[in-house]
Amino acid sequence: MVTGYRKAVDLPQAIPVFPLSGALLLPGGLLPLNIFEPRYLNMIDDAMAGDRLIGMVQARGGDPERPALAPIGCVGKITSFAETPDGRYMISLTGVCRFELGDELPVATPYRQVRARFAPFEDDLRPDAALTDIDKPRFLAALGRYLDHRGLGIDWDTAGQAPSGALVNSLAMGLPFDPAEKQALLEAVTLADRAEALIALLEIDSAGGDDEPRSIQ
Repeated sequence: MVTGYRKAVDLPQAIPVFPLSGALLLPGGLLPLNIFEPRYLNMIDDAMAGDRLIGMVQARGGDPERPALAPIGCVGKITSFAETPDGRYMISLTGVCRFELGDELPVATPYRQVRARFAPFEDDLRPDAALTDIDKPRFLAALGRYLDHRGLGIDWDTAGQAPSGALVNSLAMGLPFDPAEKQALLEAVTLADRAEALIALLEIDSAGGDDEPRSIQ
């Protein structure tokens, strides 16, 4: 977890946003990104010169250059940065806190900026307590059926020993759910709620649907 932010008021009221359908960032999660569009290279330059914060938000169709935005996103801090010989940026964002999107700001930058309301998700800034109310055997059984259905594998020793919160968030981010499902996982109020939503998605998928194996992202 990124340190330095203890309350919602510690975070900036205005943030740059990166609309990207299908990408999910959760508090404490790590999201690698390959940045190559000039406007987002500009955004990274500006973020690196400032607080290194970027809001990840799902794009919801419309104009590809200016898509509609989902109502809730997650701000992340650039915790890894490298530039490739061809001018791309390879970065990693570590999730800090979810936010409600407020008004979009009239800015001169080529990338979009919004007012962010962090107060509804202030609990994201507190260290996650162990998920004592998750039914881990049920969770792992649902995961096993899902992975078998998809032709995927996992290190079961690591999964069994991982803290429940970290396991839930890493699977929510990494498994190939569709954008609407990922948004639902983001909007789950608590980690326990996210665990229940994730179990439901795993069970629904393994009961039928797309039989084509997909790789974990």
